[in-house]
Amino acid sequence: MWNKILFSFPIQLLFLNLKKNLLLVSLWGLLVLIIIQKFGTVLGIPYLFLDPEYMNKISWQSFFLVGVALAIFTMAFHMTTYILDGPKFIFLAVVPRPFINFCLNNSIIPLAFYILYIYTFFHFQLDNEHENNWVILEYFLGFTAGSVITYALLFLYFGFTNKDFFLLFAGTLEKQLRKTKITRANMLKRIKESKKAENRVLDYFDISFKFKPVRQDLANFEGRNLLRVFDQNHLNMVIIQTVLISLILILGIFRETPFLQLPAAASGILLLSIATMLVGAVSFWLREWGAPVVVVVVLLINSLSNTAWFNRPHTAFGLDYIAEPVAYNLDQLNKILHPDTIALDKENTLEILENWKRKFPEFSKPKMVFITVSGGGQRAALWTLKVLQEVHHVTNEQLFKHAQLITGASGGVIGASYFREIYLQSITDPAINVLDSKYLDQISADNLNPIIFTLLVNDLLFRNQYFYYNDRFYLKDRGFAFESQFNINTYGILDKPLYSYKLPEWNSQIPMIAVTPLITNDGRKLYISPSPMSYMCVSLERLEGLNEKSQGVEFRRFFVKQDAENLRFLTALRMGATFPFITPNIQLPSKPQMEIMDSGLSDNFGMQDALKFIHVFEDWIKQNTSGVLLLTIRDSEKFSEIDQKKPPTILQKLFTPLKNIYINWDNVQTLHNEVLFTRMVESVDFPIERIEFEYSTLQYLQERGLADESGAFNPQEQEIQRASLNWRLTAREKKSIIDNINSPYNRRSLNRLKNYSFFE
Repeated sequence: MWNKILFSFPIQLLFLNLKKNLLLVSLWGLLVLIIIQKFGTVLGIPYLFLDPEYMNKISWQSFFLVGVALAIFTMAFHMTTYILDGPKFIFLAVVPRPFINFCLNNSIIPLAFYILYIYTFFHFQLDNEHENNWVILEYFLGFTAGSVITYALLFLYFGFTNKDFFLLFAGTLEKQLRKTKITRANMLKRIKESKKAENRVLDYFDISFKFKPVRQDLANFEGRNLLRVFDQNHLNMVIIQTVLISLILILGIFRETPFLQLPAAASGILLLSIATMLVGAVSFWLREWGAPVVVVVVLLINSLSNTAWFNRPHTAFGLDYIAEPVAYNLDQLNKILHPDTIALDKENTLEILENWKRKFPEFSKPKMVFITVSGGGQRAALWTLKVLQEVHHVTNEQLFKHAQLITGASGGVIGASYFREIYLQSITDPAINVLDSKYLDQISADNLNPIIFTLLVNDLLFRNQYFYYNDRFYLKDRGFAFESQFNINTYGILDKPLYSYKLPEWNSQIPMIAVTPLITNDGRKLYISPSPMSYMCVSLERLEGLNEKSQGVEFRRFFVKQDAENLRFLTALRMGATFPFITPNIQLPSKPQMEIMDSGLSDNFGMQDALKFIHVFEDWIKQNTSGVLLLTIRDSEKFSEIDQKKPPTILQKLFTPLKNIYINWDNVQTLHNEVLFTRMVESVDFPIERIEFEYSTLQYLQERGLADESGAFNPQEQEIQRASLNWRLTAREKKSIIDNINSPYNRRSLNRLKNYSFFE
C-alpha cells in the first residue's frame, strides 16, 4: 500500500515539481504568501485578491474575473509542466485524453491553493461585517463560476485536440504536427532522455475519477511515435499563448473603457500566466541552452533600454518637451537663486500675507495657521480630508480661513488639495457643502485597478498611444491612468493648470500649497507652486564663508521656457506621490534629465517646509499676528511602543539592516522634526502652538479584543489591521480611517480646537 501511494502518478508529479520545477512552484508560493497576508500586507496586496473591485465596486463580477484569471494561470502551469515533464511518463501516450489525465494528476498544488484561497476568502469576508452575509455566498459563486467556465472551455478545446497514440496514428492528425528541424532535433533528444528516465509510476488518477494501473508493455510501441503524442501540446500551448497575448493587446487598445479594466488581482495573475508559459516555451525550444539565451536576451534588452526608442520618458503633462531642454547644473541653479530673485519672491509673498491679514478686522492680531500633512497613499488622502472636514466644522469654518500654507507629502497633499478646491468652490457657490460625506467616498474610490491593468497591457509592452493636453501630445502610461481615474473619481474638479491657483492664493482666498517631490539626481527638493518660492530653496543671505549648498529647485522659474505654468495640477500631485513601480518616475525636460520621486523620501510630514516658511517671514509674523498654530495631520502614530525583539536568525541578520532603515524611516523623520520644531519654538519671539491628529489602529484593535485597555497589542496584528499603503482601500479600511477621528487622542485635539481662540 505504501508503494502504491508513493509511486502513484499524483505523488510522483508532486515530487518532480518540487525537485525540478521550483521556479514554477515558487509562483504558487508567492500567491500563498499573499492570500495568508504574509507578503505585501503593508501595500494592501492581499486585499486585491480577497476583496477585488471591478467597475469601482466589489461584486460577484469582480470575483468572477479573478476566478477566470486563476483558472488560466492553473492551466498555464499544467501546460508548462506537461511540455517539460510529460515525455518522462511514456504511458500517458496510450491513455485516452493524455493531457487531461495529466492535469488531474498534476493538481495537488493548484487544488491545495484553491482550498486555502476559499478558506482565507470566507475568513476575510466574514470579518468584513457585511449587513447581509448572503453576499459572501454570491461572491463565492461568482469566483467558482469564473473558474469552472474557464476550465470547461479549455478542457473542451483540449478534448478535441489532444489525442492518444491510437487516434493520432489512425491516419490524418499526424499531418497537423509541425515538422521543423528544431522540433525533430528536440524530439530525438527527448527520446534518448526518456530511455534514461527513472520515474516509476504504478497507477494514475483517471478522468473517471478512479485509480487505474499503468500499462507496462510500452516497449512494443515505437518511441518516436509515442513522443509525437506529447508534441501536440506544444502547438496547443503556442495557440493559447498567442490568443492570450493578442487578447491583452486588444484590451490595451481599449483600456480606458471601464468595462474592460480587469481587477488588479486578475491583471497580476494573467501576468504570472504569461511568465509561466514563456518558461515552458523557452525550455521546450532551447532545452539546456535556455538559461544562457535568456541571459543574453536580458543583457541585450538592457543595453537597448537607454536608446531613444525604448527609453521614452514618462512625461509631466502640460510641459513643453519639444523646446530646448534647460541645463541642469550648478551654474543654472545659482542663476535662478540670485539674491535679487530671492528678495523679489519674498516681497511677492509678503503681499500675499498682507492680503491674508485684510480678511480679518483692522488692528486685530489673528493666529496664522500652518497645516502639515503626511504621506501614505490613499489612506493619507482620506484621513487628511476627514480631519480637515471635522476641523472645519468644530472651528465654525475659522481654521481654514486662518490657514496660510499647507505642506506635506504624497497622499496627504492630495487630500488637502482636494479639500482646498472644494472650499474654494464653496466661496462662490453656497450650495456646496464642504462637510458632505460624498467627498470621502470620491477620494477613497478605487484608483489602483487602472494602474495595474495599464502596466499589464501597455507599459510592459510598448507605449504607443497618445493623448492631447494643452495643445500637445503625450504618451499614455500608468501615470496617465492614475490621473484619469482620480479625475473621474473626483468629478474633474482638480483638472486645472498650475497657474489657475495663482490668483486665489494671491488674494488669500485659499492657503498656499507647495508640492515638493524629491529630485533623485541630487536629492534636492523641487518646489512646485503657482507662487514664486525661491526663498525656500536657500538661505536669504548666502554668505560665501558658509559655503552653502542650495536645498531645492523652484519649478516654475527653472522650467519657465518649458511652459511650467501650464503644468497639469493633477500631474503635480502625482509627482509628489510617485510610488515605486506603481506610478512611474517622471522625467522633466532638462539636460541631464531631472527625475522625480515621492515627496516622502525627503520630508514625509511637511514640517521642514512649514518651519522654513515661518523662519523666512518671522519678522512679519511677529508684528502682524498673535502667533502660529501648527496643525499636523499624521497617518501614523507619533508615539509607538518599542517592540520586544527575539534573537534574529541567520537570514534575518542578512536583511535586518535594510529592514531597520525602512521601518525606522518614519521614526527618524519624526525625531528630526521634533528637534527642528523645538529649536523654532525656543528661537522666535511669538508663541507657536501645535495640535496633532494621527491615524492609529489602536482603537480598532481594542474594539476587537486584539489589544488590552493599556494599549498592549501584537505588532504583527497591528500591521495586518492597519489600512494599506496603496491607491485602493477596502470597505473595512475606509471605515477604520474615518472612525479614527473618534479616538481619544483625536477627540482631545478636536476639543482643543473647538475652544481655541484665533485672535489675541
